[in-house]
Amino acid sequence: MSGRAGAKAVNWRGYTIVSLLGIVAVIIVATITKVWVLTAIPIGFLFGFFLEKADLCGSSAFSEAFMMKDWHKLGGIWVVIVTSMLGFSLLAGIGWIHLNPKPLIWANYIVGGILFGIGIVLAGGCVSGCLFKTGKGNINSIAGLIGIPIGVTAVAYGPLNGFAKGLRQYAVKAADGSSVTLSTLTQIPYWLLAIILAVITLIAAFILKKRRRASGTISFKQNDKPVIKRILTGRWKPWQAGIAIGILACFAYLSSASSGRNYPLGVTHGVMDVQVLLTDYPVKHIWQKKKPVEQNVSKSADSLPIDEPKKDIVWWLVLLVMALVIGSHISARISGKFNFMPRAPDEIVIAFFGGIILGIGATIASGCIVGNIMSGVALMSVGNILFAGVVLLSNWLTTYIYMMGGQRGQ
Repeated sequence: MSGRAGAKAVNWRGYTIVSLLGIVAVIIVATITKVWVLTAIPIGFLFGFFLEKADLCGSSAFSEAFMMKDWHKLGGIWVVIVTSMLGFSLLAGIGWIHLNPKPLIWANYIVGGILFGIGIVLAGGCVSGCLFKTGKGNINSIAGLIGIPIGVTAVAYGPLNGFAKGLRQYAVKAADGSSVTLSTLTQIPYWLLAIILAVITLIAAFILKKRRRASGTISFKQNDKPVIKRILTGRWKPWQAGIAIGILACFAYLSSASSGRNYPLGVTHGVMDVQVLLTDYPVKHIWQKKKPVEQNVSKSADSLPIDEPKKDIVWWLVLLVMALVIGSHISARISGKFNFMPRAPDEIVIAFFGGIILGIGATIASGCIVGNIMSGVALMSVGNILFAGVVLLSNWLTTYIYMMGGQRGQ
């Protein structure tokens, strides 16, 4: 018994030490060489690690709120958004980033949101969910992840490209020609709105905690494990992961902007770019910030690509999604949760086609849970807020029909 316990202790410590050394080494190399795109590796690693710790998948967050009235994961996503808002406000205020909210392409968000909401239920995860669950060994998520780039490329470079671009003609702009945001609608500065929403969130959290304490639903358990071990091997609450991801999103914005992509976290086109690297040549490599005289027309906001002779490969996104899977895998290993669980063949097939559908929806809508909701809503894009509402309703309807058989819970 003591030998096994000792092996486990060495195991989690070993993974932790190697991971930390790797992160530090990459950051040092990026700093010395000024190749800032390399910083996407530790950011992606930590993103996957945080997602796995709280099992924070957009699909399960929406479905669990509907089926089980469990709003904890959805609350965790909101914490990501509010924390990001505060961080982005600070970074923009000191001039380190330029806020780049997505446009109000409402038709794309409605059509893409409906398809995306259906696809994430069938695939058993959103794009980031399939990525981090793949790192845990989830067979269905692996099948969904194989299907996602097929759906993405069908819109980005395939037969659905014209349809998606046609929907963009209905874009709505603010009076000054910029993207429509909560700030442009209310005429309240971004930073002030961020503070207001953060204060409202804190008040709501305090009230909810007080009610739970009064009802006796909060339990206080003693845990004799060292704090570091509890953090690394234990499960995180969604709001804890939300704060961590929100802070990480600020570093992601700085890293991304220095690498030719002026936008925070996003994963959809990263999955596609990995496939393009494996199947297409020649390609256009984007890995550093363009000169000021050039206009940045890259997929900085997971936008649909304009017709070009070569396909864009945004290396920041490629490194991010690859490191995300590794980070979630290490997290699962440390927690003892990595396992290839057998699934029924029909579930795997459904997950594969679900991945195709969510890939189509994500690309029509120019993003997913991460790019459009975590990052997009944090930038107060009205279009992304619309997308979030459509995805939520589509997810709930699909959950009701597919997962609940059209029957209300008892």
